[in-house]
Amino acid sequence: MKQLIVHCDPETIQMALVDDGRLVEYAAERGREQSVVGSFYKGRVVNVLPGMQAAFVDIGLKKNAFLYVDDVLHPHLEKQPKNKPSITELLKVGQELIVQVMKEPRGGKGARVTTHYSLPGRCMVFMPRSDYVAISKKIQREAERIRLKTIGEQIRSGEEGIIMRTVSEDEPIEFIKGDLEQLRMEWERIGERAIASDTPSLLHRDLGILQRFIRDAFDPLHDELIIDRELDAKEAERYLIDMVPGIEPKVKYYEGNNHIFQVYEIEEQLKKGFSRQISLPGGGTIVIDQTEALTVIDVNTARFTGGDNLEDTVTQTNLYAAREIARIIRLRDIGGMIIVDFIDMEEEEHRQEVVAAMEEGIRKDRTKSFVVGWTKLGLLEMTRKKARDSSFTPYSKTCTVCGGTGKV
Repeated sequence: MKQLIVHCDPETIQMALVDDGRLVEYAAERGREQSVVGSFYKGRVVNVLPGMQAAFVDIGLKKNAFLYVDDVLHPHLEKQPKNKPSITELLKVGQELIVQVMKEPRGGKGARVTTHYSLPGRCMVFMPRSDYVAISKKIQREAERIRLKTIGEQIRSGEEGIIMRTVSEDEPIEFIKGDLEQLRMEWERIGERAIASDTPSLLHRDLGILQRFIRDAFDPLHDELIIDRELDAKEAERYLIDMVPGIEPKVKYYEGNNHIFQVYEIEEQLKKGFSRQISLPGGGTIVIDQTEALTVIDVNTARFTGGDNLEDTVTQTNLYAAREIARIIRLRDIGGMIIVDFIDMEEEEHRQEVVAAMEEGIRKDRTKSFVVGWTKLGLLEMTRKKARDSSFTPYSKTCTVCGGTGKV
């Protein structure tokens, strides 16, 4: 059984997803810094750069948003022109348009936005102009994939696109249609606000972090939700009942005096999970360093001596590390390029075992991840989609003396 443990205070809200007592996901958001990913804005093009095939759009934030040419073309690849046009043929300075935020503003960069609109629901992601039906790769039964594909084609109209999420598996068509109707109405409201609003302006904000987590990672029929603030517990209960009518949500209001993360043994797991060096079962370690360009993870045997010979010891350490790395990447919400320096193995069979262990681990991750393979130098490459800034955690911050270098 999974538990979603939520701690609320006046400044922040923190959530920990626990699977059989083991921490697998963590998210936090300051009340004053709600994420803008998924939000819709009415913006105005302020600069078009043909050399970069991109434009800058004023959406009312501190920095102008970045709109790449691929995010202006038709969302369906088969309907895009064979020869990519210049951005100057698609956008003009002063032009007004609706955009959706794909990536948070970060550092000196503005948000990245798109015109490939999508609205996530419980069963599906609704794309008003994409003109196709897709099924989550995590749904593996061919008969169920065919059923959902048929339902999607039946219920969509015009250029609407639908991605059936994993939650849609075995759901009746009535429930799926109800989800679609709600998303259609939301899209209509966005269009109405765009007509009535000045430029720039916010048209639609994605759900708050708690509702997003419930929508995307919580099973209302089996999982348990525990919150230490009564108002949020009641709101979560109402949201679950609206999302899945007829259920009795397993929502519990925690009234104890001790910190909820201590009571449910989250505190220690968080501190270990966000440490630079993490111990593995048997004595091995992994060391994680994040740069602006990529994340580097080093695997060491340390005190591990579990194998019958050196190759066996190394392989076992690497397999332990692969499973733990998959969990830590998900827990920390690490995105972008990831390079793992596993301990060198002689046998190709053992290298493939490690890749298989990594792929098995990331299958549980809601965020799109991909294991690229081994480089010529024996490093394992992988990528993971990055949308939101995961730098905020109460368990770590950049040192004001050394600036994060570890040297003075």
